[in-house]
This record gives sequence, structure tokens and C-alpha cells, in this order.
Amino acid sequence: MNQNRMADKHVADVDDFSDPLSNYEPAVYGSELERSLAEETVDAILSKPYVQIDASTPIGIAMQTLHRLNVSSLLVVEAGVLVGIFTERDVLERVSEQYELWEELPVRLVMTAKPLVVYECDPVGTALAAIAAAGYRHVPVLSMSDEIVGIVSPRRVFEFLESRFD
Repeated sequence: MNQNRMADKHVADVDDFSDPLSNYEPAVYGSELERSLAEETVDAILSKPYVQIDASTPIGIAMQTLHRLNVSSLLVVEAGVLVGIFTERDVLERVSEQYELWEELPVRLVMTAKPLVVYECDPVGTALAAIAAAGYRHVPVLSMSDEIVGIVSPRRVFEFLESRFD
């Protein structure tokens, strides 16, 4: 008898069901730019090329790599996994005054560990917020399986946004 009550209750619940999306109205955007920020994903932003180095790379070599390639950031990996980012700011704030002491030590000691990342499936607005609101100039882009896809920068986001202006 107890099972019959449960079955009756279940049927009643199904009869009372109301689809929460039945009144759904799609978002209305004021411009193509606004729509792009909300609906397009980070993978629409140019995120390559990027440069990565191993966490054991000597700081002096990492600095030479920044200079030689004329880039301002390097993604730092260990066993194929993103563990940090090494930027010009890291050089200025942590290395420059005592370069001779740091030159041969591994970059993992001065990199920015566990950097803020965005995923390629995040809305473009997320990348913009990471750069503008959180104040990061270079934000790694990862796939859903945490593989490095690229890096976004203010210039790359600006180029994307510029292409969406009406």
C-alpha cells in the first residue's frame, strides 16, 4: 500500500510540473558589441601565439626569452600542466634589483603561481573582466580539460571588440 501512495504522489508531481522555460524570452541586446560580450566565447579571441617554458628554466634564460621573442609574458608549465605565468612585472618586482642572485635559479621561484585563467568556452565578457576589473594584463586560456589553448591580452581583446562595433 505504501508503494501505491508513492506512485500516486509521483503522478501528481508530474501533473503539477510547469516548465520553467515556457515563458523564456531571449535576451535583447542594444548592439552587436553587447551581444558579443555576453554570447561569444573566449575561443573567438585570437589567443595564439603564446610561449611556454618549464618551471625549472633558469630565470636568466626566461628573461632572455622575453627579450628575444619581444613578448611580455611566458606561460610556465610543469609536467605539461600550467603552474604559473612569468611576466615583465615579475622581473621588475622580484628580480631586477638582485639579478645576479636570481639568474641561475628556477623561474618557479619568481613566477606568478596559480594565475587567473579563463576557459575557451567562457563568455568574452569574462576575459574582459579578468583584464579590466581584476587588473591582469595576460590571462591564460585553457580548454575544459585544462590544456593550454593560448593567452589573451588587452591588445587581443581590443582587436576582438573593435571587430564587433556597429
